[in-house]
Amino acid sequence: MSFDIAPRLARGAAITAVLAFAALLSACQVRPLYSETSGVAGKLASVGFSDATTRVEQEVRNRLIFLATHGAGEPVKPAYEVELHVRSDVVDALLVETSDESRAGRVTVSVDYTLQATADGRVIKSGNRYVTALVDFPSQQFAKQRAIRDAENRAAREAAELVGLDIAGALGR
Repeated sequence: MSFDIAPRLARGAAITAVLAFAALLSACQVRPLYSETSGVAGKLASVGFSDATTRVEQEVRNRLIFLATHGAGEPVKPAYEVELHVRSDVVDALLVETSDESRAGRVTVSVDYTLQATADGRVIKSGNRYVTALVDFPSQQFAKQRAIRDAENRAAREAAELVGLDIAGALGR
């Protein structure tokens, strides 16, 4: 009578792997970010945002208010306050060698934010998000300024979306 140990060992390893994988999957908890049971929507509706000092910062602020309250406006007495600092930088690219002008560029909007509870001033989350929008520069100066402004608006909206997701994630914990 010969005993073959290799098939028994392989079967034992396979069973162990299946059990370990099942234990790992049972530890996972997946739920929607804005689910009703988490109460994130109510918490987001009670978030206030700092006043804006620049046009781009106002774009970010307006988009965040809309995302947080679904268009209902700012709360009178917010339970949470977000301090925003927004920067916008324009960088030329594709320089024309003969005229030293550029035909395209990048507009980067960077948002530094701090979310804190208004009751005790406890910082819940802070971070930085930035978005880059590409822009073509027309030869007319007014059209170039308008293209830069449109790129700033696009980048500001996208940056606000990222900050809004960070805030929702922090309030959902």
